[in-house]
Amino acid sequence: MPFRLPEKVMNPEPDYFTSPFNKDKIDFFLIKDKETLFPPSTRNRIVYYILSRCPYYREEHKDKDKKGIKRLLNNGTYISAFPLHDSRYWMKASNPKCESERYNLYNHWARFFCFYKEQPLNLIRKYYGEKIGIYFAWLGFYTEMLFFAAVVGLFCFISGVVTYDDNVWSREICDPEIGGNIVMCPLCDDKCGCWKLNSTCTASWQSHLFDNVGTVFFAIFMGIWVTLFLEFWKRRQARLEYEWDLVDFEEEQQQLQLRPEYETKCSGRRLNRVTQEMEPYLSLTSKCARTCLSGATVIFWMALICACITGVIAYRLAVFAAFASVMERSEMELVGSFITPQLATSVTASCINFVIIMILNFLYERVAIWITDMEIPKTHLEYENKLTMKMFLFQFVNYYSSCFYVAFFKGKFVGRPGDYNYMFGKLRNEECDPGGCLIELTTQLVIVMAGKQVWGNIQEALLPWMCNWWSSRKARGYSDSKNLKVYSRWEQDHDLQNFSQLGLFYEYLEMVIQFGFITLFVASFPLAPLLALCNNILEVRVDAWKLTTQFRRPMAAKARSIGAWLEILNGMAVLSVITNAFIVAFTSDMIPRLVYLYVYQPEKNATMEGYINSSLSVFDMYQFPTKVQENIQQNTKGFDCFAKPICRYRDYRYPSGHEKEYSHTMQFWHILAAKLAFIIIMEHVVFGVKVFVAWLIPDVPSEVKARIKRERYLVQEYLHNYEVEKLKVQLCQINGCQPAEHSTIVCAYPETPEVLPECL
Repeated sequence: MPFRLPEKVMNPEPDYFTSPFNKDKIDFFLIKDKETLFPPSTRNRIVYYILSRCPYYREEHKDKDKKGIKRLLNNGTYISAFPLHDSRYWMKASNPKCESERYNLYNHWARFFCFYKEQPLNLIRKYYGEKIGIYFAWLGFYTEMLFFAAVVGLFCFISGVVTYDDNVWSREICDPEIGGNIVMCPLCDDKCGCWKLNSTCTASWQSHLFDNVGTVFFAIFMGIWVTLFLEFWKRRQARLEYEWDLVDFEEEQQQLQLRPEYETKCSGRRLNRVTQEMEPYLSLTSKCARTCLSGATVIFWMALICACITGVIAYRLAVFAAFASVMERSEMELVGSFITPQLATSVTASCINFVIIMILNFLYERVAIWITDMEIPKTHLEYENKLTMKMFLFQFVNYYSSCFYVAFFKGKFVGRPGDYNYMFGKLRNEECDPGGCLIELTTQLVIVMAGKQVWGNIQEALLPWMCNWWSSRKARGYSDSKNLKVYSRWEQDHDLQNFSQLGLFYEYLEMVIQFGFITLFVASFPLAPLLALCNNILEVRVDAWKLTTQFRRPMAAKARSIGAWLEILNGMAVLSVITNAFIVAFTSDMIPRLVYLYVYQPEKNATMEGYINSSLSVFDMYQFPTKVQENIQQNTKGFDCFAKPICRYRDYRYPSGHEKEYSHTMQFWHILAAKLAFIIIMEHVVFGVKVFVAWLIPDVPSEVKARIKRERYLVQEYLHNYEVEKLKVQLCQINGCQPAEHSTIVCAYPETPEVLPECL
């Protein structure tokens, strides 16, 4: 099959029953070659474990704090310490005994033209360790599941294209006899005149591509898809735990080692009740002060983001009048037919917001690391968890705040002509286009999401390559001649980029932010999963390429799961149901259309004819102040707006002269009730299905449970038989008798190793 890799690459090691290694029972283990008993990643961890605990003090000066390679690196004794790659990535090692796993990884995994093939997860785990292996397993599984969401989203988009000509309300907007005769109220107080509804014809058609019946279906589908993704990933993770011998692994054994920075900066010492040794500790007063300062810094930066978003909103309000006046000029007539002032304002504001996001992201990464270092976390696990929460909270506000504004606030608190609401007392709140705010949310989402993905991939691929080229330029003149200096293996690896302990943290963070885009706001842009799928196909190979060719070999580490990120994904999955329900109800025009179709359609003929007229209220322009009337008449081009002195605006209010003048009509309250009912029904249905699916799909496959129990049983049986036979031999030696032939110590192994079936 074209998708399969060679068996030697996919399964570089045979599958045997395993047990924690015990030197006292060395003859119980199947050892063909002591050099290859442990895989390279395990050998790296063993060496690092020894180096991290090896003391370097003199006997006459027994300073127990002077131990470990990390402390030597921190005080500058050594520049760096890292395991070597086993070969160059473009050619095999000269030693025929070397397996050249880096070369195999590059040829079968790290090249982009392998994008359609499966990942050699067992080889990745063997070479880099379980922690990196579990990341690529999760990324690959996430990409596979995105395929189904992308296909459904594409069909929903195609349904919008197919029903393009059946869009009655857009035809009414574009019709010169309907939309061409509807005069809309000015969109700003200064430099804005009245305008014809048919000027938004193009925007209305564009909005229909995303705001159609498929929107509701896709929002519900994505709520269920998220649950299936997380539940099936738990099953895949359980299978990997079994295959990679991580079932009984406790991450605390590896992660609870004290950080060298903690040992160095904590001057206090106290007795550890478990080890009965003096260890460094941070006083409660100092810990509280550092935590408060850290929390205040995080709140300050989140407030700074909100201030920047407020500035972008003020920009939108301030420049709208300028765009409106520019679009009305005769030389801009061609452009104005495709780009409305609302769209121009939205696009430029989205671009400015994206630049602000990138700048704040660059600055806050350093601030987050600084304040986390300032807290002096005790262990590596505590350090990663604290940094994860700080970075995620900031990134959540940074990337999603503008989308939340467009989705849930823009156009919701405008007021009405003659009684508008103002920001800072002078900037009139934005209105949604008559085609709806959904197209603006789509624009915002595309610019931020696509821009981040493109910029991230360029940065990940180009920056390490340029740094490595610059650092290794002096090696170009090296030769293998005996008289010239040889560019040795450790020098080559030293010139590569360092893969820090937080290297995987940034990879997870990037994917989790993307996960938020395709779940929290997917009702506004069904093509978001397709964009994410295309990006992730490239992302897998970019990450593989840079890890294999541009970075030093990372220190191997074990991990049985993706850690705290799984809880974050679960939280975002729950939040996505709520946000999509509100987007369909309050940002999309789906509910008002359905209410009109089934309740307010005058002829009861199940068509949307007359919907536009029904959704626009009437205002008497003579009720504007005299100065405002003069501005309107001066800035209205192409027709006399006071020939029939009424203008329309997007709302459901009684007209001038009615006994309930400008108060909300009963249709408004019916629509509001329908929106709230839809939110309640959708949330209960989706949450009910999510709970049922989560209950129906167990986290651990039954096959895996059975294999784990059987393996434990057989291992215990083998160990018991081994101890019994060993005891018989010892008793015979004591009594001076010869052991029977059947008493010879033999370790039994299955002739044909059982293979775990593929199961989700």
